[in-house]
Amino acid sequence: MAIIDIIDLLGTIAFAVSGALAAYNKKLDAFGIIIIAFVTAAGGGTLRDVLLGISPVSWMTNMNLVYTILISVLVTFLFRTQLLKLRKTLFLFDTIGIGLYTVVGLETGLVAGLHPIICITLGCVTACFGGVIRDILVNEIPVIFRKNIYATACIAGGIIYFILLKSGAPNFIIFPAASITVIVFRALAVKFKWQLPRPYKE
Repeated sequence: MAIIDIIDLLGTIAFAVSGALAAYNKKLDAFGIIIIAFVTAAGGGTLRDVLLGISPVSWMTNMNLVYTILISVLVTFLFRTQLLKLRKTLFLFDTIGIGLYTVVGLETGLVAGLHPIICITLGCVTACFGGVIRDILVNEIPVIFRKNIYATACIAGGIIYFILLKSGAPNFIIFPAASITVIVFRALAVKFKWQLPRPYKE
């Protein structure tokens, strides 16, 4: 299995758990929990594939991702009490998810021969829009549209990705470094309350 496939699988697990926890918090039934977990894990990648004209979209031809989502939901159900007691659990899995999926989106754009700026855009789409769909379905304002640093962390990871790529670094360094950049940037932004400037006063 290629490194990017492992990253994709780990990102799927992180986002599936994130979606399942969000659904548990809203006290949805079993079907609702599976749907929220699925759209969180597959939503961003689906939009990315649609933009690239990939048909059928990737998860439809990779049953391993579907099984991974279902198993992740089951594991989350079994350990839901412990997970829900940890106040930062949803944030943790969501942050890991965007870090990993940013790299998947970047690499997909690069394979398609797109400009680095478009690749970074695809990284943001892949990482963020599953969470957008999740938040809308559970009746929350999507995190990406709030004052928190979110997509900006993905952009930072994309910049590191291309800096390392241009320097000739191997993939086993580029992929983890870009993912860790997103995760650390997002975590620090929350810890120190970094915010983007807003065109209005509160």
